[in-house]
Amino acid sequence: MQLDPDQMKDVVARLRRAQGQLGGIIAMIEAGRECEDIVTQLAAAAKAVDRAGFTTISRGLRQCLADPEHSQVDADKLEKMFLSLA
Repeated sequence: MQLDPDQMKDVVARLRRAQGQLGGIIAMIEAGRECEDIVTQLAAAAKAVDRAGFTTISRGLRQCLADPEHSQVDADKLEKMFLSLA
């Protein structure tokens, strides 16, 4: 299933922010920052990536429900993708 790139702009923006967070985390580690600060940023980056994944699955599900006759993904495959994020 291909998703409309225009409908995925917010997901791309979220992933770009996570990419920036990862760069910041690497810099924090290299600078010897406190463990708590690093873990806080790691949690934020992980949450951003998780939300991007769940949003992607949600958009795919909506697309399948909107046009089930032309959907290329069945419910079992969507469920498998969803659970792979857990």
